[in-house]
Amino acid sequence: MLYALDLAGRAPGASPAPQEMFESASAHFELPEAARAFAKELVLGAAAEREALDRELEQRAENWRVARMAAVDRNVLRLALYELRFTDTPAPVVIDEAVDLARRFGGERSPAFVNGVLDAAAREGRP
Repeated sequence: MLYALDLAGRAPGASPAPQEMFESASAHFELPEAARAFAKELVLGAAAEREALDRELEQRAENWRVARMAAVDRNVLRLALYELRFTDTPAPVVIDEAVDLARRFGGERSPAFVNGVLDAAAREGRP
């Protein structure tokens, strides 16, 4: 959903609100209510904190501006960084899940890139 919001934001015209997009997309999946609520927290939180997350990502991803990152990579990183900073999910779990998403949906170098950026962020700890 973050990927779709990201791409919609780059297209001419107004992009749908994150809440509206989440509700529309999640209606197509059967999920336990707790899983749906957590997914919603992550998506809406990452969308709301996007500017702050992007600033931190640019600090962690040496020689990479967020705008130049592959769309899949930057959105996996936004989601994972939000989860690292704003939830109690253990850092190794967040990183493993993000690397798995990068492996499934990103390019050949995406898993290593995502792992490196998130490892640097996790070493700093939670705020």
